[in-house]
Amino acid sequence: MHIRFTASQAVELLVPEQPIHIANYLSQPQRVVNALAASSQIEKVAEGCYRLTMRPLKFMSLSIKPAVDLQVWADNDARVNVQSVNCELQGMEYINERFMLDLKGQLYPLQKHGSTYLTGQANLAVEVDLPPPFSLTPRSLLEAAGNGLLASVLGGFKQRLLRQLILDYRQWVDSQVNSVQKTNASVSTKLSY
Repeated sequence: MHIRFTASQAVELLVPEQPIHIANYLSQPQRVVNALAASSQIEKVAEGCYRLTMRPLKFMSLSIKPAVDLQVWADNDARVNVQSVNCELQGMEYINERFMLDLKGQLYPLQKHGSTYLTGQANLAVEVDLPPPFSLTPRSLLEAAGNGLLASVLGGFKQRLLRQLILDYRQWVDSQVNSVQKTNASVSTKLSY
């Protein structure tokens, strides 16, 4: 039985005022990837490409463990783009051959009412030929379960992103400011001799 599941998730997050604008931070898209999941779940496979191995997910009677390769890049407008380029369901060869995942997302700074917000959207679609036992299950029930699972996955990424991204941004700004201060102090010391 061929079936398609979809989910979308939008994000809008107020960015706290910092001495370095969030656009500079977003020019390093790997930092955004690290805010999506625990470091133990992310592996760099090539320049700008990361493998995200998800925790096991339950779909009806199946337990699935997706590993998704994500191409991540920043464009000139400080927009971080994410696009899935490959996906494998670990330990599920039968379904793997009949499975397609498409993830597209963007995150970018937006000025509104004198404040900076991070705004974004993620769209996730899965097409799969389910094994024969599922043909006895009503299509509407399968679609509701699949769409709910995808919405849950995107919701989990959103919650982690909301918590981790601003925290990492603040730490990054602090390290940049401290580095500049140390350099300036070193230059001042050398000039006073």
